[in-house]
Amino acid sequence: MCRRFAIQLIAALLLTGSVEAAEVKQANQLNSFVWRHSADWFGGFSAVHFSEYGQNMIALSDRSILLHARIQRDGDQIAQIQITERWPVLSSTGRPLSGSTGDSEGIAVTPNGTYYISFEAVHRVAQYANPDAKAQVLPRPKVFDDLNLNGSLEALAIDHQGQLYTLPEKSRTKQGDIPVYRWDGQAWSTPFVLPQRGKFLPVSADFGPDGRLYVLERSFVLTGFRTRLRRWRIEGDVVKAEETLLTTSTGTHDNLEGLSVWRDDRGRLRATMISDDNFLALQRTEVVEYVLPD
Repeated sequence: MCRRFAIQLIAALLLTGSVEAAEVKQANQLNSFVWRHSADWFGGFSAVHFSEYGQNMIALSDRSILLHARIQRDGDQIAQIQITERWPVLSSTGRPLSGSTGDSEGIAVTPNGTYYISFEAVHRVAQYANPDAKAQVLPRPKVFDDLNLNGSLEALAIDHQGQLYTLPEKSRTKQGDIPVYRWDGQAWSTPFVLPQRGKFLPVSADFGPDGRLYVLERSFVLTGFRTRLRRWRIEGDVVKAEETLLTTSTGTHDNLEGLSVWRDDRGRLRATMISDDNFLALQRTEVVEYVLPD
């Protein structure tokens, strides 16, 4: 190839965006599985956690139902989801939660099997030693009192040091940023904020095996939902290297609200998301998976 032609080719690629596109990191969809079950308690899933190379799933509904399930796969496709166990999420007195106090939204699971669940309406985070355990409610900072009633602690994640991070769906700082609250085992702090970009609102978060913070966001119009997935590196109290991995068009997926980031048996980084059908016949429980760039 002559030098002149090579220069012309590179210039053309730059104009069309082909060179730039090759360097842009994006998520690629692997599958979409519509999950159905006849039980009246089934639906409203707001959080999810995957383990064992994507074979084991923990799902949480916004009506305080916690379940375990096994995933059967056919290559990159989900073939079947089989529920193996189900529990009601309990209060600190050991009673099943219901109504506004049972509006469970986010889940974080430690390596030893301890659960943390975040709630909106009555803004709090609770610890559970196991699925049958009573709640141990973490101290509530004063800042939680001012959170939006129906848009507070949707997202909950735990980092590799065991610190919890939660962020509200709607409440913002005076500068319009998304506040992030961190529990270090002793006290809550607000180490950093995330930039609010456009009309997307955060609904779930997770720390991936790569140590980065992933945030699932949702936007809604009358014709359907849009989904966005962003991630950051966290160094101490500073967030860096923001990346947008996924932005869907309206109606691509249902109301995706739960996120789990994990590695499959081929070493690929995956994001699994689950939708909240709001217990409406017009919506569906959808489990969606994307492979992510490292």
